[in-house]
Amino acid sequence: MSRSTIAFQRLLTIMDELREQCPWDRKQTFQSLRNLTIEEVYELADALLEENLTDIKEEVGDVMLHLIFYAKIASEKDAWDIADAINVVCDKLINRHPHIYGDVKVSGEEEVKKNWEQLKLKEGKKSVLSGVPKSLPAMIKAYRMQEKTAGVGFEWDTTEEVLAKVNEELHELEEARLSGDQDHIEEEFGDVLFSLVNYARYLKVDPETALERINKKFKSRFQYIEDQATQPLQDMTLEQMDELWNVAKSIEKKNP
Repeated sequence: MSRSTIAFQRLLTIMDELREQCPWDRKQTFQSLRNLTIEEVYELADALLEENLTDIKEEVGDVMLHLIFYAKIASEKDAWDIADAINVVCDKLINRHPHIYGDVKVSGEEEVKKNWEQLKLKEGKKSVLSGVPKSLPAMIKAYRMQEKTAGVGFEWDTTEEVLAKVNEELHELEEARLSGDQDHIEEEFGDVLFSLVNYARYLKVDPETALERINKKFKSRFQYIEDQATQPLQDMTLEQMDELWNVAKSIEKKNP
């Protein structure tokens, strides 16, 4: 057996033992594990953003444990086991890659993505958007919906057209602001964000990752202000804090 097979079987065995012998593990259900799984996936996302291979390895293992846990619970209900789940995804991958496992020819990545969405509809999906989880964070959800509808041709032809739409939405937001209607302002602000997410897609930028990079930068610079302040922040002027902010920026440039 390969190292992967041995390791996978070891995890399955440990899961069986924990489910039988550990009071905490015996108590767990699909619902009790759900939030813990979400937390583990976010920890993996953090490790991926940092590109820390050691942390990525650990977090991949943690997420895998949760997947095995769900399969174990399902097998106890005589519903399905981990082999069934793996075979389902194997069959799906083969079916959705006819350019590898069939005689379909593709010109590149974009055609593969379009074929993928078409094949999903043939499999019985009622909507191109049916595979977008309701619980996804709003920005990621917007990006995924735009990706999926683009796969069936619902998108602008040029980046310039998308930018024009962003500017149009900004203008409508300003009109809403002047109206004083808070509900309308919120709606138009959402339109601006949605159009910016679409613009990011055309620029080949992941908006969630881009925003998180800025979050980290903001946190680092503000914590520098906190560390270097010689008086309570509430007693400092904006100009004094901004001076420290600029020092933090200069340090970042020297140590990228």
